[in-house]
Amino acid sequence: MPAATPVEQGGIVDNEVRETDIVVIGAGQAGLSSGYYLRRRGIEPGSGFVMLDANEGPGGAWRHRWPSLTFDAAHGLHPLPGLPFETPDPKEPSSAVVTRYYRAYEAEFGLPVLRPAHVTRVDRVDGGERLEVTGRGDISWRARAVINATGTWDSPYLPYYPGRDTFRGQQLHTHGFRAASDFTGKRVLVVGGGTSAAQFLLQLADAGAGTIWSTRRPVEWLDRDFTPEWGREIEAAVNARTRAGLPPKSVVGTTGISLTAQYAAGIEAGTLISRGPMRRLTEHGVELEDGTYEPVDVVLWATGFRASIDHLAPLHLREPGGGIRMDGVRVMREERLLMVGYGASASTVGATRAGRAAALAALRVLGSRKPVPAR
Repeated sequence: MPAATPVEQGGIVDNEVRETDIVVIGAGQAGLSSGYYLRRRGIEPGSGFVMLDANEGPGGAWRHRWPSLTFDAAHGLHPLPGLPFETPDPKEPSSAVVTRYYRAYEAEFGLPVLRPAHVTRVDRVDGGERLEVTGRGDISWRARAVINATGTWDSPYLPYYPGRDTFRGQQLHTHGFRAASDFTGKRVLVVGGGTSAAQFLLQLADAGAGTIWSTRRPVEWLDRDFTPEWGREIEAAVNARTRAGLPPKSVVGTTGISLTAQYAAGIEAGTLISRGPMRRLTEHGVELEDGTYEPVDVVLWATGFRASIDHLAPLHLREPGGGIRMDGVRVMREERLLMVGYGASASTVGATRAGRAAALAALRVLGSRKPVPAR
């Protein structure tokens, strides 16, 4: 397949409606994988498919990761199909590594990524025979199939606790974290039981911050090797929820945290010991469920993300259980919509496999690869 330069957004004007066979929303791991397999099946950019990405440049959510998250510390970095990872400096920020890799990937396979193209809604049109994807500025694309690959980064989850609105210190979410050195000399409450929380605690302690860790449940440290068989069991457990129309749990919420040598040292040092659930925040501290009180200057909510799918609300996809009922990547309430990066495919390994499944499913929806004439 010849190399090509990614399509730029120039030339699209407000209120213009264009037609294509397939729209891919999002150019992170799952979106790029979907685009790759569409190209492999002979689908041409433009009349065959386009990709819409809200970012200013390549990299997906990785371009927003905090600079101190270096390549050797990042979890879940896996190559996309058809192009191996380079061997980067392990201390280079993962955001730079992935941004460079994704840029090369888009160019290598001629993926038609339009950016910045922030999608605001998806509607049924033409009696339900097509879906219309609308972005800011009323730029719309009409397609016979849509692959949604918007991930979670734009939807940080902030749980409610009593006192959250009256706490006088600083509050921030993983989404806004930049450097542990910003908190040197401060007492930081880290809330959340995932890998990000564990990484933050170690970095904060190294930077001279005092730390307190609060988790709703005891931390489950996983002292076992990852095997393909176990991976399939995890994926099956996550998929069971989406098949039932329930909101998906994170993969870490299903597996626990792998007990690396670094984490074992953090436990030994007392940094990675949870103080248990939080009861409430006060103006200047936190009251824990066991009745103890600790003064804190900062609350870092490492409480995860939810699927970024507000733009799909016009399709009314939610089930009574609160989730979207799925069969693999297929949305049961809308046959023209495929979702990747949702449920089990939220991990980078799952996202790559789901991209292939979504591309093949989109072609089945089309029934023919004959492109729709552009207006």
